[in-house]
Amino acid sequence: MKNYKKTKLACYLGFITQAIAANFAPLLYLKFHAEYNITLGNIALISTCFFFTQLIVDLFCAKFVDKIGYRICIVTSEACSAIGLVGLAFLPGILSNPFAGIIISVIIYAIGSGLIEVLCSPIIEACPFDNKEATMSLLHSFYCWGAVGTILVSTIFFAVFGIDSWKWLAVLLALIPTVNIYNFATCPIEYLVDENEGMSISALFKTPLFWIAIILMVCSGASELSMAQWASAYAEAALGLSKTMGDLLGPCLFAVSMGISRILYGKYGEKVDLSKFMLGSGALCVVCYVLASLFSNPVVGLTGCILCGFSVGIMWPGTLSISSKKFPAGGTAMFALLAMAGDLGGSIGPGIVGRVTQMAGDNIRSGMLVGLIFPVVMVIGLLFFDKIKSR
Repeated sequence: MKNYKKTKLACYLGFITQAIAANFAPLLYLKFHAEYNITLGNIALISTCFFFTQLIVDLFCAKFVDKIGYRICIVTSEACSAIGLVGLAFLPGILSNPFAGIIISVIIYAIGSGLIEVLCSPIIEACPFDNKEATMSLLHSFYCWGAVGTILVSTIFFAVFGIDSWKWLAVLLALIPTVNIYNFATCPIEYLVDENEGMSISALFKTPLFWIAIILMVCSGASELSMAQWASAYAEAALGLSKTMGDLLGPCLFAVSMGISRILYGKYGEKVDLSKFMLGSGALCVVCYVLASLFSNPVVGLTGCILCGFSVGIMWPGTLSISSKKFPAGGTAMFALLAMAGDLGGSIGPGIVGRVTQMAGDNIRSGMLVGLIFPVVMVIGLLFFDKIKSR
C-alpha cells in the first residue's frame, strides 16, 4: 500500500523550503550593503530577480512539466534550493563581483522555489486524501510557519553568534531541502490527469471563468504581499519600534495569523463552505486595510495589519481549490498559470503601495489605502465566479 503520508511530509518541507528562499536574503540586505559595498539600488534588484525568475519558471512549468515528469522536476527543485542557499554563503566571496555571486545564487534557489510553488499543490491534489480543500489549506500553512521560523531562527542565531556568522546559517538552512531530495525521490507521486489529456494553455484561456480565476489569484497575491512586505516598515513608522521588533510585530505576526487561518480551515474545512469562507475573508481583508490606512491610532492600525494575515490566509489555496473543482482536467498548466498570476499580483501590489507612499510624501497610510482595491476586486470576482459556476 502506498504511503501518501510521506508525500504530504515532502510537500510540507517543500513549502518550508520555499519560505526560506523567499525570506532569508531580505533579512541580510543591510549586511550585504555593508560587507560587500553593494548599493541599495542594486540590493533592491535581489527581490526583483527572485520573483521574476519564479514567473519564468511558472511559464516553463505550464508548458513542459507534464512531459518531463513530476518527480524529476520536484527533486530538481530541492536540489536547486540547496545549491542556491550554499552558493549564497560562498559565491559572493569567491567571485570578483560579490553582487554577481548573490544574484546567481538567488536565481538558482528561485528556480527551486518556483518549481515547488507550482508542483506541490497538484501533487497533493492528485493524492487520494479526503476533503482536499482542507488538505490544500493545511499544506499552504507550512509556507507561513516556514516564514515565521526563518525570521525567528535568524533573529536568535544572529543574537547568539553575531550577524557575521550568517554564512553558516545559510548552510544549515540548506540541509532542509537536501534531506527533502530523498523524500521526493522515494514518496508515491500521482498525476492529476493522464499524459496529454490535460487542458492546454489555449483551451484554458478561451474559458471566461478561467480569466476570473486569474484575477482572483492576482488579487490574492497582491492583497497578501502588499501588506506583508510593508508590515515591518508600518510597524516601525506607526510605533517607532526598532528593526528587530518591527520584524517581529510586523511580518512575523502577519505570517503567524495567516498560518492560523490556514490551519483552522485545514482542521474544520469539511464543515465550512469554501466560497462563503473566502467571501468572508475578503470582506475582513477590506476592513483590515481600512484600519491600517484610515485610523491614526497606531495600535488599531497594527491590529489591522496583523489581522490581515488571517484574512488573506485562505485566498491563495482557496482559489487553487475552487479552480481545481471547476477545471478537473486543468492539470499542471492550470496550477502553473494560477501560480504565475499570484506571483504577478505579489510583484505589482507592493510596488503600487510603495509608489503611492512615495508620492504622498512617505505617508505609508496613503499607500495602504490604495492597496484596499485588491481585496475589493477579490470579493467582486468571487461573486462573479460563484454566479458563473452555478450556471
